[in-house]
Amino acid sequence: MAYLDHFAELRKRLLWTALIFIIFFAVGLYFVQDIRDFFLNDTDLTLHLIAPGEIIWIIFTIAFIVGLTATLPFFCFQLWLFIRPGLTSTERKASLAYIPAIFILFLSGLVFGYYIFVHLILPFLLSLNDGMFETIFTVENYFRFVFRVTIPFAVLFEIPIITMFLTSLGIVTPKFLVKTRKYAYFILIIIGTMISPPDFFLQIIVAIPLIILYEISIVLSRIIYKKKMDKHEAYMQEDSNQEER
Repeated sequence: MAYLDHFAELRKRLLWTALIFIIFFAVGLYFVQDIRDFFLNDTDLTLHLIAPGEIIWIIFTIAFIVGLTATLPFFCFQLWLFIRPGLTSTERKASLAYIPAIFILFLSGLVFGYYIFVHLILPFLLSLNDGMFETIFTVENYFRFVFRVTIPFAVLFEIPIITMFLTSLGIVTPKFLVKTRKYAYFILIIIGTMISPPDFFLQIIVAIPLIILYEISIVLSRIIYKKKMDKHEAYMQEDSNQEER
């Protein structure tokens, strides 16, 4: 295919992805009240609406997150279809397995981030008040805080998959990941600090799962790297045998 044909193919797949996103966005709008009630059932707070624009913001934000989450596997599948002609049969099967893993990890990150918010971060922040002041939360501030915690976790939970993919491409190696481990820990702790309250204990709790994800990424990278090296050695051995003949 010529370059223009490739761009046309990519454009077609992106348009299909945009269409699916619009459909799931509409689904999110339809179920926005149920989703909102789900979030509110885990808290005894009374949320206040101080501006008409707040309710519009929360409705469209919830619908956007529903559309984004539901469209993610379809988007990954469309990308896989785009690059499939350049892959071998083995690479096609291996890369196809990434798609459900990406979706599951993204959902796991959302759930974990929400659990951390409801059971750790929010109770800690409310305990600082200790009854001294009346607590008032606006709709926008509450949901903005929820999304500020959950969305980063959803993205960070993709670290193992990204690491496996980069290892298969030869961009990173297990040795490199081990060598840069302390820098990665530092960055993950900073991220944990940014999405958690200014309490050392909570920041450590938030950072620990991120560090565990990094260690899992190293293990998966070693598996991918070993398979890659074994395949290369087998190819070289076969090539050497053919030359001897």
